[in-house]
Amino acid sequence: MSDQNVHNAGFTSSGIRGDSLASSMMSQEARASGGGVRSGGPTASLQEMGARGSTHSSGFTSSGIASGSMASQMMSQEARSHGGGTPRGGTTSTVQSI
Repeated sequence: MSDQNVHNAGFTSSGIRGDSLASSMMSQEARASGGGVRSGGPTASLQEMGARGSTHSSGFTSSGIASGSMASQMMSQEARSHGGGTPRGGTTSTVQSI
């Protein structure tokens, strides 16, 4: 994942860009959760990185998730809450795929 990919997807320092992958993700996530985007979910996590302008400090890198990083903590927490694995389409896999 690169900072440019996050920005190109529509996650920017000024918010989510309209008519972008980011706005589509936000809309789908809001519909799926009954009208809101949950804190810590894929959209919120990517927007936080887009606002900061940095993904690598979070531990999401092009070669995988960095050990001991915020990303590895997120992955561990998500795996525990899903019985040992990170689900496809979950926060960690979505953020890592961008």
